[in-house]
Amino acid sequence: MAIEHIEIPVLLNQLESSLIELTEQRQITDPIVIGIHTGGVWVAEKIHNWLNIKEPLALLDISFYRDDFSQIGMHPKVKQSTLPFTIEGRDIILIDDVFYTGRTIRAALNEIFEFGRPNQVILGVLIERNGREVPIRPDCVGAQVSLAEGQRIKLTGPEPLDLMIERRRHARD
Repeated sequence: MAIEHIEIPVLLNQLESSLIELTEQRQITDPIVIGIHTGGVWVAEKIHNWLNIKEPLALLDISFYRDDFSQIGMHPKVKQSTLPFTIEGRDIILIDDVFYTGRTIRAALNEIFEFGRPNQVILGVLIERNGREVPIRPDCVGAQVSLAEGQRIKLTGPEPLDLMIERRRHARD
């Protein structure tokens, strides 16, 4: 399997710049930052600190909201979601590591709306890759990557945060 390394600081800087620009355009002053477990939390921690958000970082595990939950069964690494007491009318910055089909974000929005109706949700992702299956698209992106069938993006962390594209050389690899 061939591996291509991607520079995380460059992606984080692009994502942060895009988020700052969008939050200024939309006049957002006191957002809640929510990271989706696991890789999204790692990225959200960095963004949360850089944006100097006062509200504690919120964490979201969408395992029980996935549309394929009945097919994959109970995931052994389910983590606890920790959201503010109320999100009603609040501005939210939702962060994930890789945007692929859009199904993870759909599940995250379903869970968020169980806690209340936010004013608006801004979606930021480190990587947007081809393969969208639902009509959801990120607002802010570190980079867009097109991958071939069988390729995948692997994020490791939290420290150091690293990202690689794994490529198969042969069908047997």
